[in-house]
Amino acid sequence: MDAREPPVIDFAPFYGPEGAAKEQLINELRQACKEFGFFQLINHTIPARLQESVLQQSKEFFDLPSSIKEIYSQEITGDNRGYERLRAQNFEKRGKGDLKEGFSLGNHIPFDGPQMAAKKFAQGPNKYPLEVSEPAKFRSVMDEYRDAMTSLAKGILKMLARTLQLEETAFDAFCVNPIAILRLLHYPPQDPDNSDIERGEAYFGAITMLLQDATGGLQVWDNALSDWVDVTPVPGAYVVNLGNMMMRWTNDQYLSNLHRVINKSGKERFSVPFFMSGNPDYIVECLPTCTGEGPKYPPITVEEWMAGRYADTYGTSNGKAMSDLRKVPSS
Repeated sequence: MDAREPPVIDFAPFYGPEGAAKEQLINELRQACKEFGFFQLINHTIPARLQESVLQQSKEFFDLPSSIKEIYSQEITGDNRGYERLRAQNFEKRGKGDLKEGFSLGNHIPFDGPQMAAKKFAQGPNKYPLEVSEPAKFRSVMDEYRDAMTSLAKGILKMLARTLQLEETAFDAFCVNPIAILRLLHYPPQDPDNSDIERGEAYFGAITMLLQDATGGLQVWDNALSDWVDVTPVPGAYVVNLGNMMMRWTNDQYLSNLHRVINKSGKERFSVPFFMSGNPDYIVECLPTCTGEGPKYPPITVEEWMAGRYADTYGTSNGKAMSDLRKVPSS
């Protein structure tokens, strides 16, 4: 495996004044988006104690018996909230599903709340487990972490707008009442023969920010090398990647890359991705600075795009073929 990895980018200049440091940040982000579609972000403002808390609460939930976890199954309500059993995610129905289990949360919107009058994709109440040792703490940690990650995502999008020669506010409307999902993931130890490997896949929203533990195992496809490269965990860093929506939005100028997990450690692996997919009513169309010889894709709302992609992944009846997702073989 080549030593080349996605770059580690210092986000501290975002919080400071205009000047050479911020311009360097913009240039580094632009290069990473064109070359990898992935980068690791350090010196953000998410506290280490909050990162540690969300990983600890995640472990406590996944340590519960399967019979308890199934009480919170997404299949009960079909709203993309709650527990996903082992191998529930099976992108385009390939193989027997990924060797991981998950638990998803978003902005908590009660069924009887005014926002539910016009039900949108991935909106609804969270399923906060009552069987963990401190249910109130689980809920407060998840809510605090989700709010902090939403704020960080908005900051990253401001800088991505600058990389595209747009005003810093260009994506603000996209971020109003967004589909923003926090997902807890648990990977059990993998067979040492690697016969049960997670297939390469790309995320389908705008951006994802991943907190991973020290176990490692995340790999990204490198087009230049035509090979998988490791993403070595950096304490406190976020692995940020662009999704298919961003690639479509930029008329393929920015890369939505494939990733996979190979957990050879013999230990459990925990990670916490945060998916920023935007306002469901927002229309994603070719950005004015990315037209080139003309837009490659027609306009589509965030809700239409995300509903189709979820259908591909989880096999719901309204699925559409994800024909614009580039694929490479797992190796």
